[in-house]
Amino acid sequence: MSNTNTRRCGYVAIIGRPNVGKSTLLNRMLGQKLAITSHKAQTTRHSILGIKSLPQGQILFVDTPGIHQRGANALNRYLNRTARSAIGDTDLVLLVVEALRWTDEDAQALEAVIEAAVPVIAVVNKVDRVADKDTLLPFLQTLAQRHDFKDVIPVSATKGDQVDALERLVVTALPEGEPIYPEDQVTNRSQRFFAAELVREQLMQRYGEELPYRTTVEIERFEEREGRYRIHALIWVERPSQKGIIIGKQGEALKAVATQARLEMQKLFDCSVHLEVWVKVKKSWSSDEAALASLGYGDAQNER
Repeated sequence: MSNTNTRRCGYVAIIGRPNVGKSTLLNRMLGQKLAITSHKAQTTRHSILGIKSLPQGQILFVDTPGIHQRGANALNRYLNRTARSAIGDTDLVLLVVEALRWTDEDAQALEAVIEAAVPVIAVVNKVDRVADKDTLLPFLQTLAQRHDFKDVIPVSATKGDQVDALERLVVTALPEGEPIYPEDQVTNRSQRFFAAELVREQLMQRYGEELPYRTTVEIERFEEREGRYRIHALIWVERPSQKGIIIGKQGEALKAVATQARLEMQKLFDCSVHLEVWVKVKKSWSSDEAALASLGYGDAQNER
């Protein structure tokens, strides 16, 4: 008979193909925005630890890039490697799929989970978009036959439907153990990291289909003065023509990116922020392993 006072703690990887709502689910589970989101695939490029402290214990969520088949450059290889390496180091996997959709990339994500032999809960997201709910049950039944899942649960990360029920399933699936992090800590990433992510989020949201994938953001300077953050950010692109698009006519496009990113930073950091942003060209950075490493896409990504 289990002890109701037993505390649990463990790592939970959120896995799935691009654009199924993994980062939205993480933010919803944490009750605050930690991971950047956009409607474009592959918005997430790094593993992000999100810490949820509860009376029953501590859930250590690991948001990951989408497992995908698209593209074979160095950046794509890095994204897949990051996602796959997260699986083996966790106690539980949430395999996130989209309601009524099953693709080759979903199958690839499930295969990676099966290879790691980690317990997995299938999370069927975006059920709020399903007009005819009668079509959902056959999909859930078919999904349940694909693997011996611990559970299959339909949710809406955007609306919050069934997310509390998912949290309860996660807690009971974790091993017994004391919390690893202090109760008031929500991540192990630095503010510098999130500053870069918030600038990149604006690039993902504001520009055409291809351009955001050819950009990355580096924080050149991050300092605190009299309770105010001064941040200098560099947006790297691959061609001069891309630089022109991001800056826009009379710098208006870049100014809009910087303004919104600054407002998001002030919300996250809870202080006044002075942000300056420049755009520079680094030819073919997304295809160059050395360039990727110099821009922060290394294997040692976890910071305290």
